[in-house]
Amino acid sequence: MRSVWDKIFLTLLLIGGFNWGLVGIFQFDLVAWLFGGADAFLSRAVYILVAIAAVWCTTLLFRLGESTEHGEVRSIG
Repeated sequence: MRSVWDKIFLTLLLIGGFNWGLVGIFQFDLVAWLFGGADAFLSRAVYILVAIAAVWCTTLLFRLGESTEHGEVRSIG
């Protein structure tokens, strides 16, 4: 079972990915639009949280082979 932190950071990473998709396709930064521009404090805070989420989610790659709470080992491939 994934931890609550894993779910929170995965959600933040999805928000960041969705925002980058909007930037790439439509040249529209939703985070900047919602929070008053890319240089606004709240926008920068969201960008930083998404970056932290990306670092956290990187650890998921190394936890794929860990055993589950039932003692089973998950397959990577």
